[in-house]
Amino acid sequence: MKRIIILLCLMLSWTAAYAINITNLSEAVDVAGKQRMYTQRMLKDYAMIGMENRFGNPEKDLKTTMKNFEKHLDALLAFNKDPATEASLKKVKQMWKPIKRSLRKHPDKAHAAKLQADLDALLKQSNEAVELFAKQTGKISGEIINISGRQRMLSQRMASLYMLKAWGINDPKFKDKMNQAMQLFKTSHDRLKQSSLNTPKINNLLKKVEHSFQFFDIMNRSKSKFIPALIYKKSNDILKDMNTVTGLYAARETKERQ
Repeated sequence: MKRIIILLCLMLSWTAAYAINITNLSEAVDVAGKQRMYTQRMLKDYAMIGMENRFGNPEKDLKTTMKNFEKHLDALLAFNKDPATEASLKKVKQMWKPIKRSLRKHPDKAHAAKLQADLDALLKQSNEAVELFAKQTGKISGEIINISGRQRMLSQRMASLYMLKAWGINDPKFKDKMNQAMQLFKTSHDRLKQSSLNTPKINNLLKKVEHSFQFFDIMNRSKSKFIPALIYKKSNDILKDMNTVTGLYAARETKERQ
């Protein structure tokens, strides 16, 4: 009996160690924004696995991202007190269940288009939740955190679209989707550069992101084929820097509230 109690205590401590504790609305906007990004990152990994391209260990990354998506969703539901936002998050949870089952299966070209459509629907619903959290902040900083966090998603969306194409998935709307993602990234980046919340560190990171984005701009205009591993790396470079920027915006908002 004593051993069982000790084991239960250890299990609870392990769970706590991996739990996410959201303490304010700015953090909630940041975490909810990551959910959008995860929908596209999972699709990117799925296509990489389907191509049998092991750069960046997409099998491991997919499993980690799936766990993070669920962990973040539970944390958002636990933190939230707004009825409209709760309803939106519950829709996300319901939509996630069949997608999770599909992602656990070995990637199949025949199912890729359906999975993409399902993940795009999940992205749309996740975006609704982010905007509801941003609205709850009642400040312009909430909107800036939302826009900055969306850049993380767009980095993965551009990459996932290309990966599907490289895998041989014929999407007649590929060009339109890519152009829309890139245009939104550009206009959002310009908005962030003009933000009054910027610090020297944020401005330097935004310059790095702009430099990395030039690769996608060149890729989209070129008729040459690009190496999937290079796309994978560049998208993660933007993701890493924009994740830091979004965290810095959220930290500034938290500091102002104290």
